[in-house]
Amino acid sequence: MKMPAPDAAILADQAAIAAALADIVPDGVIADAAGLSPYGSDGLTMYAQSPLAVVLPRTTDQVARVLAWCHQRGVKVVARGSGTSLSGGALPLADGIVLGMSRFNRILDVDYDQRIAVVQPGVTNLAVSQAVAHRGFYYAPDPSSQIACSIGGNVAENAGGVHCLKYGTTSPNLLGVELVLIDGTVLRLGGAGMEQPGLDLLGLVCGSEGLLGVVTEATVRILPKPATARALLMGFPSVAAAGDCVAAIIAAGIIPAGLEMMDAPAIRAAEDFVHAGYPTDVAALMIAEADGTPAQVEDQLAQISAIALGHGCTHLKESRDEAERLLFWAGRKAAFPAVGRIASDYYCVDGTIPRRALGQVLTEISAIVARHGLAVANVFHAGDGNLHPLVMYDASRPGQTEAAEQAGAEILKACVDAGGVLTGEHGVGVEKRDLMPHQFSATDLDVQSRLKCAFDAKGLLNPGKLFPTLSRCAEMNAMHVHGGRLPHAHLPRF
Repeated sequence: MKMPAPDAAILADQAAIAAALADIVPDGVIADAAGLSPYGSDGLTMYAQSPLAVVLPRTTDQVARVLAWCHQRGVKVVARGSGTSLSGGALPLADGIVLGMSRFNRILDVDYDQRIAVVQPGVTNLAVSQAVAHRGFYYAPDPSSQIACSIGGNVAENAGGVHCLKYGTTSPNLLGVELVLIDGTVLRLGGAGMEQPGLDLLGLVCGSEGLLGVVTEATVRILPKPATARALLMGFPSVAAAGDCVAAIIAAGIIPAGLEMMDAPAIRAAEDFVHAGYPTDVAALMIAEADGTPAQVEDQLAQISAIALGHGCTHLKESRDEAERLLFWAGRKAAFPAVGRIASDYYCVDGTIPRRALGQVLTEISAIVARHGLAVANVFHAGDGNLHPLVMYDASRPGQTEAAEQAGAEILKACVDAGGVLTGEHGVGVEKRDLMPHQFSATDLDVQSRLKCAFDAKGLLNPGKLFPTLSRCAEMNAMHVHGGRLPHAHLPRF
């Protein structure tokens, strides 16, 4: 993956940059090779790059001063939370710094009457639910990496999870943020109220992949735990039959709390790892969860069971108690590390398709991967069509990393061609950056990049991510030549 070339002058001035930043954050600058090593990549480990320095601020004021200093001197900045991004969103730059937000790890306030929690961005996803569990509340978005991923990263990527079908991704559960812009300006967007006046800049920030600003505080919605929740395991003789069942469940007006699928390789890997009680003689496994009052749960599971049996379901098992429900989900949430036990390396692809296209696209994925001499295990959020093919390869064998990359690109193009999109929850980052023109027209990308440059005209925040070109920010810099505005020919036309 070709990243922006480092600027020789900045590289030569590494010691001076680290020293200046240490004046702002006295106990939080890392510049030695050994210390920088853990920050060289995120969850997409096939790409790595050492940054100039890592800065670990503790306060919003320190973040603002670091960003203002970088803005004045043209130093690039990549914000990083827990580093669990699977799209290279937190991949550093050789001529930039990493702004690590792990020290922002406190829950600042919880208001149970308003059902909100105010948290710092380094707080892990699961920690929010754990902090409010004693009062019968929880935070609904639950990525599989929730034990490690941070709220700031969740906001950057608009993270989802196995229960996003009913409760939504991060976006509908995010009420407000404190955001620091690249010039050090501190903004508050949104808030505890249900509706806020003015433009929906909060909606713009959520999912912006660190290109617009750095979140230093988030106000999130917490929900009362449902009175009852039960899960249902359903095994099918084919992936197509399971896909048809998913479409039928949604068509019947049923919105389960979760609706997940795995194919045979993923089922076997997860069962060997977690021993969740999964059947290993089926081609596809679906997990459906119903929550609410006992009567609601009973009725919904009965409807889902009937639909499943009508679509050839050969294995049907309902969780007997809370421990078994959690065990069913433990296998699904551990699917990624489970596949890691059987593959030297794997590349987790993230694309979304219409539910009606599940069978067609999964068949195409198998053909794509086989064409490249590789293997695949499929895990996906079936309810919203978000696919996670795990392309297995061996990085020590010449050509296999490149084959995995090419297979991933072909899979994502197949998702778009089927009426879907390039990402469901992992973001674009560097992984899908050069595929953006396959989904978006030149005009689409131009308008999106203008929004980026309205916040960051110099292109210093997370450059090289999301957009296949940085030319628009270069044009925006021409404002200085035209009295603070672009010449008329460069204004957007709608």
